[in-house]
Amino acid sequence: MTLVVIIGGWMLFDGLHALLSGDFVTPTSAPHAGRLGPWAGLLSAAGLDPRSMPVKVAFVGYASAYLAAGIAFAARVQGAWWAVLILAGLGLWYLPFGTVANLAVVALVLAPALRTPA
Repeated sequence: MTLVVIIGGWMLFDGLHALLSGDFVTPTSAPHAGRLGPWAGLLSAAGLDPRSMPVKVAFVGYASAYLAAGIAFAARVQGAWWAVLILAGLGLWYLPFGTVANLAVVALVLAPALRTPA
């Protein structure tokens, strides 16, 4: 749940920041000042503008769904682990931290002890 909150919380914050201010949070000092993370290169390669309105809205929507699924999972809602698993898989593109953290979420959610209702 901690990883879901960190990933989803950051993406929600960053997406809302981008919608309200016009851009995602970026470093303010050299050598990466004003540059987005490695995930932006993946989106560009897929033909998407990483700073476009659809991407900003997708950040907020994905993060909201991920956090909601995480809350349902923590509350032991039957089948919520499937939503967390799917959303963690969908977040593997979020290089570099999101990829590593979401792989950890996938591994943890697949642990049978965590899927069994209390």
